Amino acid sequence: MAKIKTKKRDTFIDMTAMSDVTVLLLTFFMLTANFIPIEPVQVITPASVMETKVPDYNVITVLIEPTGKIFLNFDRPNDKREILEKMGARYSIAFSEQEKANFVEPTTFVGVSIAQLKEYLSLDMEDQRSFLRQTNGVPADSANNQLSTWIQTAKSVNKDLSISIKADQTTPYPLVRVVTSTLQDIKENRFSLITTLRNMPEGF
Repeated sequence: MAKIKTKKRDTFIDMTAMSDVTVLLLTFFMLTANFIPIEPVQVITPASVMETKVPDYNVITVLIEPTGKIFLNFDRPNDKREILEKMGARYSIAFSEQEKANFVEPTTFVGVSIAQLKEYLSLDMEDQRSFLRQTNGVPADSANNQLSTWIQTAKSVNKDLSISIKADQTTPYPLVRVVTSTLQDIKENRFSLITTLRNMPEGF
């Protein structure tokens, strides 16, 4: 008896639903992700075994590079705009709408004295980074402590802002102490020190 051969049929799998789910997930992650701003200087933080999570929202980031230059960033765009307007009113500086828009950008750090701020904000992103390399950072000396003014102004805009200090592992302690002393002088005694997690030493 002859064998009956069945015809091979191609199996069709409709991938439309899979594609829809993939697009929805991608959109969700893009809308909910917190993008880390590009920092004006590279800072390698010291290692520690502390596992307490540093806040990543509603935060003032104080960046201290090895020579002691101080940079500031505020993570909420609406706060940044109001902070700039208040600082402008305090120092009698009128900022244009374009300068305010540049300041609101996540990549824009405060790293200049208030006298240089208008010139700094008139530059595009690439030129801003070059400009910051030639400045001395935010003044924090006793005669002209603009760091304390920025932080007090930011806290007046949003009292829930927390403060995080990110210093390079080679930054001498006295330079970090300048920042912590400033915070203590204005009664901001709660702040976080950003470190890199390392393993607990043997025997602990």
